[in-house]
Amino acid sequence: MGNQLKTAFLLTVLTLLIVAVGGLIGGRSGMIIALVLAGGMNFFSYWYSDKIVLKMYKARPVDRRQSPALYAMVEDLARRAGLPMPAVYIIPQESPNAFATGRNPDHAVVAVTEGLLRLMEEEEIRGVLAHELAHVKGRDILIGTVAATMAGAIMVLAGMARWSAIFGGGDDDEGLGFFGLIAMSIIAPIAAMIVQMAVSRSREYLADSQGAKIAGHPEGLARALEKLDAHSRRTPMNANPSTAHMFIVNPLSGRRLAGLFSTHPPIEERVSRLRGERPRGGGRRPDAPGPKADQQSQAEAMWDRLSE
Repeated sequence: MGNQLKTAFLLTVLTLLIVAVGGLIGGRSGMIIALVLAGGMNFFSYWYSDKIVLKMYKARPVDRRQSPALYAMVEDLARRAGLPMPAVYIIPQESPNAFATGRNPDHAVVAVTEGLLRLMEEEEIRGVLAHELAHVKGRDILIGTVAATMAGAIMVLAGMARWSAIFGGGDDDEGLGFFGLIAMSIIAPIAAMIVQMAVSRSREYLADSQGAKIAGHPEGLARALEKLDAHSRRTPMNANPSTAHMFIVNPLSGRRLAGLFSTHPPIEERVSRLRGERPRGGGRRPDAPGPKADQQSQAEAMWDRLSE
């Protein structure tokens, strides 16, 4: 229950950020506009986010005839999880990865890349699929969408604050003033991003734990995460940063700044938790020495403290 309560708290913080930013820009009317904006974005994303993401990655649906092994695995795991059979999609990309989407368990989609199917053994694929079904069962699809769209609303409001300052909106004696609006337009998006990442990381740990139970044991998922991490660093996925939180591992992890602004907890920590071991080196990769690795390790440790 700790992770669920933490998620509710973090989403509440995002909502309060939206209200605060709207109020600072336009007083009470600004607060109302901000809430309407966030509500409209969440409504649209609730109904259409799955279609948008699947189309973005050119994912194609498959059935029992087209991909019998994959379909049978999803069917078996969905039954073990007590879930309706989700739609199954394959993404035409070489980088191994997977995500789940859909507004609820009755309209869920599980998508995997062609690279994942080629590189993984059956037990590892089952672990990945079980992780994604755990997201479906925990309604993380909706939570992630709400967090992302709330963060997006804050970005829009921050942009409004910046333009308001430039064109004289901050001259009111009761307002923040020019420098206050500029500062708020910078600080608010950073705060929203931190909260969004904390939400995503908290849910990943929970999905790992629940996914291991659905699969029957944790080792398949643990080995899959190690392989996914290694391959995604060598071959980053052609992915939109706004959807990075949806994937089982960060699809942008091969890019330079991705480690500092990752929506996912360190792979070493996730694998250690699955195996009941202490993480080696506090989540630091043994093949990444030097000052930059130290900075990444410190950043990851900070995000981890938000998720513990």
